[in-house]
Amino acid sequence: MSRRLITTVLVPLLTLTSLAANTDSEKQIVALEHQWAKAQKEANVADVDSLLASDFVNTDVAGHVYGKDQLLSNLKGGRWEHNAISDVKVRVYGNVAVATGAWSGKGVDGDGAKIDRRERWTDTWIRTPDGKWRCVASHQTTVAP
Repeated sequence: MSRRLITTVLVPLLTLTSLAANTDSEKQIVALEHQWAKAQKEANVADVDSLLASDFVNTDVAGHVYGKDQLLSNLKGGRWEHNAISDVKVRVYGNVAVATGAWSGKGVDGDGAKIDRRERWTDTWIRTPDGKWRCVASHQTTVAP
């Protein structure tokens, strides 16, 4: 094969294949983010648990840093009038993806805290060796009214 053939045919083909894989991964992460939001609204701990890596770390709007166990504990007993995400965007970097979006919620968190706020969030996902995406880190920031 000549170099010209490789340059004109194979390189664009490989680029398109890579872009298609990223698009599929982006769609998967968006779906997982919506699954997480639905499970949070329904206080479905098992569904959220399945999305998080065992060493997951969260930084909340107050700057508190905690792991998976506390996040799941906070979900139990939550009651929401409103709990929804929007504006989800995903960037994929091989086996790592960064998702950003907005959240608005009104209700009572599982720890009894009354909540009525809007947030922006960033989640970092990794693709595990078995091909599944797991969230390893999340960070939330309050949006001023």
